[in-house]
Amino acid sequence: MRRYYEIVDGRLTPTEDENSRIVVFINPNEAERLYLVGELSLDEHTLSSALDPDELSRVEFEPEHVAVIFKRPRHYELEDDNFLFRISSMGLYLFKDRLIAVLSDDITIFEYGKDLSNVVGGLREVLLRLIARSISQFLGHIRAISIVVDELEKKLETSMSNKHLMHLFRLSQSMTYYLSAISSNGVLIDKLRANSAKIEFTSEHEEQLDDLSVDNTQCYKQAEIYSVIMSGMNDARASMVNNNLNILMKRLTVLSIVFLPLNVIAGVFGMSEYTQFMDGVMPLQYAYLLFVLGLVVVGYLTFWLLKRTGLD
Repeated sequence: MRRYYEIVDGRLTPTEDENSRIVVFINPNEAERLYLVGELSLDEHTLSSALDPDELSRVEFEPEHVAVIFKRPRHYELEDDNFLFRISSMGLYLFKDRLIAVLSDDITIFEYGKDLSNVVGGLREVLLRLIARSISQFLGHIRAISIVVDELEKKLETSMSNKHLMHLFRLSQSMTYYLSAISSNGVLIDKLRANSAKIEFTSEHEEQLDDLSVDNTQCYKQAEIYSVIMSGMNDARASMVNNNLNILMKRLTVLSIVFLPLNVIAGVFGMSEYTQFMDGVMPLQYAYLLFVLGLVVVGYLTFWLLKRTGLD
């Protein structure tokens, strides 16, 4: 799938013109891949990197263009992703008079009302805005994860369901992926700043790169804080589960100790010889009543002794 954009009077405008200066390829098919590799001379490995979520962010200089691979959060699907926020890659190929974007899933890469206006810096400013858009999306997802974690914590206060614990684990796993991706983007921004003259960035572009570096660093710090908090919460939750299990086992042990002598007494005095003996001494109904009262007294004394020794 292709989408075309053109810069008209300082605004980024969607168009149907195939000769537009900005072309977005969404999950390109075989014919589009052949066009990118054959007609535009894109490196096949670099093109595959733009569609591989495990690739690191980087910048490569080719004879006819500059290739920029960076990380961005994947669009979250509630039913399919099951509390796991994923990462994807995006490739930007900056030619002298053209910008090619390649990504794997169909998302809105420009924020309408903001990213489509005042594009006075040309194609290079569009490239920087796409990176800024990625940082903004990471921040949005991190805040969303924080809200979801708070809701799960409230549910775990009244429920020990493994489902909620697995959701927390997946969210913690997501934060680990996000930290790696944001860090990789930070390295990319530093490389763009170091090679600003080679890419022909203006002083305004360099200022934007400085702002991007600050924003990405803040994004990384925020993700790191949430990751540490979630890790501590998971450890605390595991400790609480173990503590609750220990308390339960202790109570069951106390019950076993209380009923152990009762079982012995009931077994001994329940034999037929003792039944015949008691039948000759008093009516059986009174004998069994005294027997039950004796069991109650023995059970209470056993429990009292356990309580005095601190084993209750």
